[in-house]
Parts: sequence; C-alpha cells; structure tokens
Amino acid sequence: MSDASDVTKAAVVTPIRVAIALCLIAPFVAMLWVGSYAKTDPVFIGIPFFYWYQMLWVLLSTALTMTAYQLWQRDQRARRAENTSGGAQQ
Repeated sequence: MSDASDVTKAAVVTPIRVAIALCLIAPFVAMLWVGSYAKTDPVFIGIPFFYWYQMLWVLLSTALTMTAYQLWQRDQRARRAENTSGGAQQ
C-alpha cells in the first residue's frame, strides 16, 4: 500500500514543475519556429537578424536552464522535507 502512495506522490504536477518544463521547452520552440527569425532585418552591429537571434537564444537558454535547475533543487528539498516531516507524524 505504501508503494502505491509513493508512486502517486512522484506523479504530482506542481506549479514549480510546470515552470521547470516551460523553462526547458521555450528554447526548443523558439528555435524550431524558423519562420519567426528567417529574415535578415533588423541588422544589429552589422549582423543579420537570423544570426544574432540564434546567439541571443544561446544566452537565454543558459539562463533558463540554470533557472530550471534551481527550481528543481528547491522542489527536491521541499519534497525531502515533506517526506521526513510526514514520516515522523505517521
């Protein structure tokens, strides 16, 4: 019976997990939607939009991945604290 409750707890969708998923999915969506950046204008310091937009997403992807990691660490700490306090009360 305890194993079934552990599986249920692992499959819970929380707002933090949704934010993590959005942080990790956003760069893929931005890069796969080629029609949004397949142009040369506007030019930034002589670099066509196509190139500087992709380079911007390298930086944004790094920031989003770091954010997702920090959120994941927070979620794991909260789950561990919940499990240790929940186990002591039973």
